[in-house]
Amino acid sequence: MPSPRILVAEDEMIVAMDLCDTVKEAGYLIEGPHPDLSAAMLAVQKRKPDVAILDIGLHDGDSFRLAEHLTEENIPVIFHSGRYSRDEMKQRFPDAMTCVKPCPPNEILRKVEKALSN
Repeated sequence: MPSPRILVAEDEMIVAMDLCDTVKEAGYLIEGPHPDLSAAMLAVQKRKPDVAILDIGLHDGDSFRLAEHLTEENIPVIFHSGRYSRDEMKQRFPDAMTCVKPCPPNEILRKVEKALSN
């Protein structure tokens, strides 16, 4: 069975590379990083990920539309952002998980594992 595919949408390249390295080193396949909504949406259309890690603010807008699409497809979403509080995100996306930047690598991996186990 192939490793789970994790989509990463993050517009800050250093953060994106660090996030991808963390997830890849844990044995997951990476889709991305995608710095904008349009690239991430296209990637999802081509191949559905098992989990998505989304920064809220991307180069061409926020990732809420993508999160809504993923949620409709029953794909777990982990928001990775410093712009919104966990409470704000829970109101809008009750099933999504959140990691507030800067987020330690072990916390990201715990959330990915939890998302995959649900």
